[in-house]
Amino acid sequence: MSNVPSSWPFQEAGNISLKNVADGAPVIFETGFGPSGRPHIGTFAEVARTIMVQNAFHEMNPGRSTRLYVFCDDMDGLRKVPGNVPNPELVRENLGKPLSRIPDPFGGDESYSAHMERELVAFLERFGFKFELKSSAVEYAGGAFNDAMRRVLANYEKIRAVILPTLQEENRETWSPIIPICEKCGKLYTTIVTGVDPERALVRYEDTGVFGEGRNRVEGCGHQGEVSALDGHVKVGWKADWALRWFTYNVRYEMYGKDLIDSARLSGKICRVLGGDPPTGMVYELFLDEQGKKISKSVGEGLTVDSWMTYAPIESLLYYLFPNPKKQRRLFFDVIPKSVDDYLNELRKFPGLAAAQYDSVVWHLHQIGREAPAYTGRVNFSLALNLISGIGAGDRALLHDYLTRYDSEIAANEHVTSKLVDRAVRYFQDFIEPNKKYRKPTDEERAMFQALLLRLESCQGDSEDDYQAMVFDTAKQAGQDPKSLFQAIYQVLLGQDRGPRFGTFVKLVGKDRAGEMIKKALE
Repeated sequence: MSNVPSSWPFQEAGNISLKNVADGAPVIFETGFGPSGRPHIGTFAEVARTIMVQNAFHEMNPGRSTRLYVFCDDMDGLRKVPGNVPNPELVRENLGKPLSRIPDPFGGDESYSAHMERELVAFLERFGFKFELKSSAVEYAGGAFNDAMRRVLANYEKIRAVILPTLQEENRETWSPIIPICEKCGKLYTTIVTGVDPERALVRYEDTGVFGEGRNRVEGCGHQGEVSALDGHVKVGWKADWALRWFTYNVRYEMYGKDLIDSARLSGKICRVLGGDPPTGMVYELFLDEQGKKISKSVGEGLTVDSWMTYAPIESLLYYLFPNPKKQRRLFFDVIPKSVDDYLNELRKFPGLAAAQYDSVVWHLHQIGREAPAYTGRVNFSLALNLISGIGAGDRALLHDYLTRYDSEIAANEHVTSKLVDRAVRYFQDFIEPNKKYRKPTDEERAMFQALLLRLESCQGDSEDDYQAMVFDTAKQAGQDPKSLFQAIYQVLLGQDRGPRFGTFVKLVGKDRAGEMIKKALE
């Protein structure tokens, strides 16, 4: 490919370094999952976006093989009880232990992390994502990291020199890149390294540390011991652990959230100390809720993938995630209608894009395996919601009849519009209808509504522009700002502060139905 497309996945793919990747060897992409919580919309976004870069890389490097590792750090110790898991007391009794050694609070799986990993695999496979699951516990125990661990021991003080300047003074003396798992109580983070023996690959420690507060406070058992640094008897801390993976797998691409910028920088330095080359990485912004706060996975808050799919196709979520990941955005239910409409608009344009198809989200959805249907219709999510606001949600056949009058091509696009209307009905019933607040018109508004009704009844045509002009003419004749009449239409007729273009709404529901709504408001 001589000219690199402008879409961000291609730009990212073009920046990937193939340093130390042998000819014929796969190029490794990685994304991480912390199994302390359940898979969430951020997990979905990171994997989907990484696959977009992976597919762009394939297009730019035909015949070059790649692999995507989804790495689960199930050796991580649990520091607090998440708010969205059952049997919290069972979990609290095991705080400080690796997630792979904590009983499953849901029941049925061999460990806490096994349950979360099973959910993760089902979650990602459901959308056709292609990946290889990597378990930290399995990789450590199987010796995958042994070479890297020997290098950590050999460069112990160099790694400490990378991290110590970033720590508070009181934490520097005891900080170690290596965290032993206590042989007696099985906990991490309470163990304090008292010495290392690189030649014999041994670590000495005492389990006298403390972390957490209140009911989440964890104390060491006081044991003193010496363990091998190999085969999973110890793990390394977060920043060194990231570097350990990058070095061991020669990861060439990994994106990460804005909150991990410093961690990535330090991990890159440690990776170089180990003799490796850090991957290309893109920093993405975190999702915010409707109040502008970071969405937390530990309490299970925010919009989920499943809840999005209740009201809209998964492709519209992928569309929402596609534009500029470096831009902060809010992710809550109000964004769904516009996202669906923008996605449908992109579907309409795609067949005529030719060489520019690489810059369309539709091309990237095709590569992920989400076959985007052809769509030539005029009906979109907002239009369906406007119709439902006008005639109600009870009769699907009636809704379909009105849409057929509005869009002559609806039959050719039935594969899209039928599901669209069903989801719009659910969205209307759950988010719009409960919040409707109708008010009575003022005396001035009542006079304008009566004048508008006369214009509708005497109108001979069926033009959206003519219907729209009626509002301007009516307000002008009454000496009022048209904006105030439009707002009155929304509040009095539809029970909401904002609404559809009046001309489009009347064209959709018909002037007779619009007239009936005005008459009812004037009663």
